[in-house]
Amino acid sequence: MHPVVKADAYGHGAVPVARALEEVGADGFCVATMDEALALREAGIERPILVLYPIPTGLAAAARRGAIGITVGDRQLLDQLVGAVAADADAPPLVVQIEIETGLGRGGFRGDEALEAATKVRDAGGLHLTGAWTHLQAPEDAARSGAQVAEFDRITRDLETRVDALGSRHLSASGSLVLGEAVSLDGVRPGLATYGLVPDELLGEVPSAGPGARSLAEAALHLRPVLSLRARPVRVAELPAGWGISYGPTFTTSRPSRIATLPVGYGDGWSRALSNRAEALVRGRRVPIVGNVAMDAVMADVTDVPGEPVNVHDEFVLIGEQGGERITAADVARARGTNSWEVVTNLAARLPRVYHAASVPRAMRTLVGEALPNVDQATAAGRRSMRP
Repeated sequence: MHPVVKADAYGHGAVPVARALEEVGADGFCVATMDEALALREAGIERPILVLYPIPTGLAAAARRGAIGITVGDRQLLDQLVGAVAADADAPPLVVQIEIETGLGRGGFRGDEALEAATKVRDAGGLHLTGAWTHLQAPEDAARSGAQVAEFDRITRDLETRVDALGSRHLSASGSLVLGEAVSLDGVRPGLATYGLVPDELLGEVPSAGPGARSLAEAALHLRPVLSLRARPVRVAELPAGWGISYGPTFTTSRPSRIATLPVGYGDGWSRALSNRAEALVRGRRVPIVGNVAMDAVMADVTDVPGEPVNVHDEFVLIGEQGGERITAADVARARGTNSWEVVTNLAARLPRVYHAASVPRAMRTLVGEALPNVDQATAAGRRSMRP
């Protein structure tokens, strides 16, 4: 299993997540860029790393030094790569995998192009072919996925016959895994599911191209998100009727209102598209987010929360659970017209990440680095933080 930790581990923090997964036996990791791979190596991650997109030729030497596998999927870029490694014959071989185009329309070699590419990699000095892979376009579409699997099987079997030591083959990611229909071959690449999230289009039953419907595998029903987004107010104020909230404004109080300002905004990845469309949890109750999302703040109307007035010591949940209520990344995605992938990967680096194990804080990552949390740090992070 090679979990995908690209885009800062889908917003969760690539280095801490990769460390945790390495400790429990992940075989390796997949990333999208060379920078991401180098960051993992510099942090001490030792398992194999595969970059899923072609890299600039000038970075080939760094990939060789770091034992980082790369993907080839374009003829011209492959020719440049062959020339670059040939000029440095004394360096260790560069690990290469071939992406096969089976219908995604995004990258990779088709049919005879794949054979030509595999032969070129095999014959080039300084390159070591270790595998081939593809990616399903719509795992919920049985007919489309079946055609892609068949095409991948046809091409790779031809390669195995005509090119010695093709290496591993892999195609299944989160979609087919949570449907319980993964074609495991020599490995799988779980992405969103690694973080306890189900792809949005697979929540509940999904239509198949054939009769009937497919639903999530039993194991997938037990997935739980590992991330929550929490904040404490920096101000709670009583405002009169007719008071505009935030820039614009697009919300004006219709009655005397108690408004809490949370230090999370679009600069933190809380999209401006969520203006007047999202909710938060406080004391286990849903409250509306009102007014336009600012770069550094959103406002919640807490007028109707019962009991003693909400104050700056109350914890708000923007994504996560509280008091039996839950706001999921998928809920936020629907409110802003996108998907869960974008919601979590947009969460900015300046949001402190507080990492827990058995409900105990183990580490914290902020813009100034990583640290073991102490009381003061945890309190500061509590003003706005994510808890993977």
